[in-house]
Amino acid sequence: MRILFCSYVFPPSIGGIETVSRILAEQFCRLGATVTVVTHTPGGEMGRAYNVQRRPPLGKLRELASDSDIIFQSNISLKTLLPLYFMRKPIVIAHHGRITRVNGRRGWQDHLKRALLFRCSHIAVSQMVAADLPVKSIVIADPFEACEFIDPGDSMRDRDILFLGRLVSDKGCDLALRALALLKHEGLAPSFTVIGDGPEMPALKQMTAQLGLADQVKFLGAVREGRGEIVARHRIMVVPSLWEEPFGVVALEGIAAGCAVVASRGGGLPEAVGPCGILFPNGDVEALASALKDLMTSPSLRKQLIARRNEHLEHFQPEAVAKRYLEVFASALQRI
Repeated sequence: MRILFCSYVFPPSIGGIETVSRILAEQFCRLGATVTVVTHTPGGEMGRAYNVQRRPPLGKLRELASDSDIIFQSNISLKTLLPLYFMRKPIVIAHHGRITRVNGRRGWQDHLKRALLFRCSHIAVSQMVAADLPVKSIVIADPFEACEFIDPGDSMRDRDILFLGRLVSDKGCDLALRALALLKHEGLAPSFTVIGDGPEMPALKQMTAQLGLADQVKFLGAVREGRGEIVARHRIMVVPSLWEEPFGVVALEGIAAGCAVVASRGGGLPEAVGPCGILFPNGDVEALASALKDLMTSPSLRKQLIARRNEHLEHFQPEAVAKRYLEVFASALQRI
């Protein structure tokens, strides 16, 4: 199968869609497909089994589509969908979130995207995303980097709580800091590591100092290599998103490294957390602090939560997810 893999963002850019797209491209190749990635992200070539075309002109894009059996969109992008829409090639779209603007409203671009869906086949990364689509979709959750995130055993865990993600307001790192302040009033002072970067970094550091948490909190910035080893040093991962996450690969990474997860309840995060964590209402700092306290004061609770880790993670292994995608592609090809 020859796949034209359209992903608006792609490594070396860092983010959830970038990681998932790279994993899928690699797995498709391992399973025998020929993959050409088209992306708007600049950067050097990847040096992998697949070809990467960065910002190709329209003529080149259509040539690549003509030489492919199927067009795959890892999240819908009008820049690559519109030029290829009437080429009589099967199109499969993987939806990684709701089709809206950042503020949740629908602009003209979103209305156009939704109008174009009816000619395509669809994959949704969670039940939440599927429910928002005006067309039928198959739910296939995102994979995680199984080789990067491994549980080394509790003897290696010397830190308590970890936040991993972009430092933007929606991700709720400030909520975690306020929960730490509540715990400090109760005599608990867990260590807290922040991996990630973003526009909220200065404000979060200032808040850390104002809350008297400087001796507990470490900001590591963006970490490109060795993230798995750092995650595996922690007992708890916190995913306190204020908005409704479409899924939550970061929760899978924490679980794979042996962390119990405390995550907000809205959106697709519960599907990622499964039986391996505690959920709390989005934005509820008292509930977050209570969940963290329960895990801090009861080591047996953490062990109980991660006991079904391997069973839960089977559904998100890269090869298993890629095989389900290829089944959808094959089905779309049969309908042409």
